[in-house]
Amino acid sequence: MLKLGVIGTGWITKQFVAAARATNAFELTAVYSRHEESAQSFIDQTAPATAYTKMDDFLGSDVDVVYIASPNSLHASQALAALDADKHVIVEKPLVATAMEFEKLDEALRKKPQLYLFEAARHVYEHNFQVVNDFTHRQQIDGATLTYMKYSSKYDAFLAGKLPNVFNPEFAGGALMDLGIYLVYDAVAWFGVPDNAVYLPHFLKSGVDGDGVARLDYGDFSVTLITGKTTNSSLPSEIYSGRQTLTMDNAAELETIKLDDQVLSTEKLANPMEAEAAYFAKAITGQDRNAFDKAWQLAKEVHQVMSILRTSANLDF
Repeated sequence: MLKLGVIGTGWITKQFVAAARATNAFELTAVYSRHEESAQSFIDQTAPATAYTKMDDFLGSDVDVVYIASPNSLHASQALAALDADKHVIVEKPLVATAMEFEKLDEALRKKPQLYLFEAARHVYEHNFQVVNDFTHRQQIDGATLTYMKYSSKYDAFLAGKLPNVFNPEFAGGALMDLGIYLVYDAVAWFGVPDNAVYLPHFLKSGVDGDGVARLDYGDFSVTLITGKTTNSSLPSEIYSGRQTLTMDNAAELETIKLDDQVLSTEKLANPMEAEAAYFAKAITGQDRNAFDKAWQLAKEVHQVMSILRTSANLDF
């Protein structure tokens, strides 16, 4: 049983803890928050654990794995600290806010090859993601349009004059970093690293992108990514192959996948984070270097593209 410590006490951490416990491979033992009442409230709602308000004490505990779901701009520094404390690390996407942060993490991992670091891009580990992946690697691809737009639960507060972390450039917020990264994972996993990429954002007054469109050029075809946090969209995602079109409800949830009229998708697990939690646990407990290398190489390529997209749009964090 892996002893799990978490940084961050929001809803996504609760969902991950539930998923981790459902695998029967993790036991929650430590919760870090700057505010003791937040940590204790989280424990009361999830599972018995020790609350910490000092990072050094938290990282000095006997946890095996640290899950990080703090504001985006803190992910890399906290992951580095956890690796330095000889912990395996799972970081909620996005893993990093800059290319330099990724390089530092990559260097830290090379120095400690016994440790694993995963980016929690949950949909990559689901069965339906693999269904699409199988299709794209068997068929000729003539292009794709991938969408993921959701009205943020924090947008009303933003419109009221507040500045939630997800819309704050100081915390590396915005649509591309929060939702667009799912689509970049899709594109890189399904089609590879593009020859060229550009992102056209719509900036909010805070300086982050509320929505945007990216174009990825693969030479013989192109892929369009549509993402946003200020509206809800029911546009399907599509992958084109000659006369055939593979359709998805959207390219991040992947609830329904059809090839023309044929349904290819299967019913998802109740908790969408359970598949990734199981993958991480199996890799760590089994010391499966191949499983780690596969995930890390994909993350490296994804953040290479993310950096190109941010640069093209003058999105600097």
